[in-house]
Amino acid sequence: MITEVLTVAAEAGETTHNPIIPLWQEVVLGLIAFSILCFVLMKFVFPMMEKTFAARVDAIEGGIKRAEAAQAEANQLLEQYKAQLAEARTEAARIRDEARADAEGIRQDILAKAREESDRIIAAGGEQLAVQRESIVRELRSEVGSLAVDLASKIVGESLADEARSRGTVERFINELGPAGSAGGRR
Repeated sequence: MITEVLTVAAEAGETTHNPIIPLWQEVVLGLIAFSILCFVLMKFVFPMMEKTFAARVDAIEGGIKRAEAAQAEANQLLEQYKAQLAEARTEAARIRDEARADAEGIRQDILAKAREESDRIIAAGGEQLAVQRESIVRELRSEVGSLAVDLASKIVGESLADEARSRGTVERFINELGPAGSAGGRR
């Protein structure tokens, strides 16, 4: 079969050449086309690709920087919130302590006022009791005096109707009984 191809080529008037080694014209034409292709790629395509790669790198690096900045800001805000929360807790504890102290002060004031009021009521009651006792003693003296005059009138048989005389007699009688009668009556 190869011989047939060679025979056909010889008849056409062409010279045979080695199929592995190309013709020099094809090599030159290939080199010129390759050079033009390389020039176009280097002049127009590669700079555009380089710009695209640079933009992507910037976007990625910028995204990373923005993410790091956002993370740093978030950490800073978290620390601020923690500090504010701790401050709020401290303030709440201080307010609770102040409220407890105020409540204790108010309690002490109320107790002191209650004691004062109680002492005042007891003192007023004691004074009222002393006044009533004095009044009762006076009433009893006059009643005992009139009973004594009546009894003495019946015993003596004469009327002790004279007021000044009867009063003097009763007063004298009660004064004689006073210290002994008072000591006996208070038991």
